[in-house]
Amino acid sequence: MSDNENHFDVLIIGGGPAGLTAGLYAARARLKCVLLEKMIMGGQIATTEMVDNYPGFPEGIAGAEIGPLFETQAKRFGLDVRQFKEGLKVEKLDGGFKVSCGADENFYCKSLIVATGSGWIPLGIPGEERLRGAGVSYCATCDGAFFRDQELAVIGGGNSAVEEALFLTKFASKVYVIHRRDQLRAEKIVQERAFANPKLEFVWSHIPLEIVGDDGVEGVLVKDLKTEKEHLLKVAGAFIYVGMKADSDIVKDLVQVDERGYIVAGEDTLTSCPGIFAAGDVRIKPLRQVATAIADGATAAIMAEKYIENS
Repeated sequence: MSDNENHFDVLIIGGGPAGLTAGLYAARARLKCVLLEKMIMGGQIATTEMVDNYPGFPEGIAGAEIGPLFETQAKRFGLDVRQFKEGLKVEKLDGGFKVSCGADENFYCKSLIVATGSGWIPLGIPGEERLRGAGVSYCATCDGAFFRDQELAVIGGGNSAVEEALFLTKFASKVYVIHRRDQLRAEKIVQERAFANPKLEFVWSHIPLEIVGDDGVEGVLVKDLKTEKEHLLKVAGAFIYVGMKADSDIVKDLVQVDERGYIVAGEDTLTSCPGIFAAGDVRIKPLRQVATAIADGATAAIMAEKYIENS
């Protein structure tokens, strides 16, 4: 491997709870480690208004606050945190890996922890891509304040959809929740809050066919699955939460992934490629929460340490 100064024991890709926890544990183990993050610290959780199910915060904590707290703690033990732009590439070398950030900066590492998380799946209907950023959004926390006293639509029926719909009621005059089933998939406590909110209206057994508008969203064309009838819901914005897919493209040719890109790795975070570990939402797992991401990060760091010792 290269003698380049950017040579590390552990390189972590992703600054969410899994990546930052991995960095904390790796730094405490006195491994030379670096964490690369493209956006803001905290990952997906940074776009969540309030986290109520993470132990230690009885009144909850704002999602945007978690990442900086984790980062500060990890840096205290020596974690090197750096930002990168688009174009990250991973290459397998003898004795380790090369991670390229564009044409000018290369990192070399003995082990790699992939904690890149997952992203929202688009609907793939007419108008969605064209009006993205002009009323079509995947982040209520980011964009909700732009729609004060207007009517909005949220598409989906899981926890994220319902929680984000509840958040949007702080700004909107009404929020339609469009769901293909006749009952929600969200946790019962989240459902109870939603049904008690007078600003929410549930559009059961409907699917969106098109997002309508010229320069901005003007409505969502929906179809009733029971009657086959179509009608237009006049709204100023459409927030989409219909599932997620893993952000694993940078290693998909090196490790085994499933049909949605989730990395095949067990609770030990080991992947099909020796030296690569998958932590957090990017790996196949039954529950994707802050608590489970943190567990993955800790495990990945310990397993990476053992891998280096035995290499």
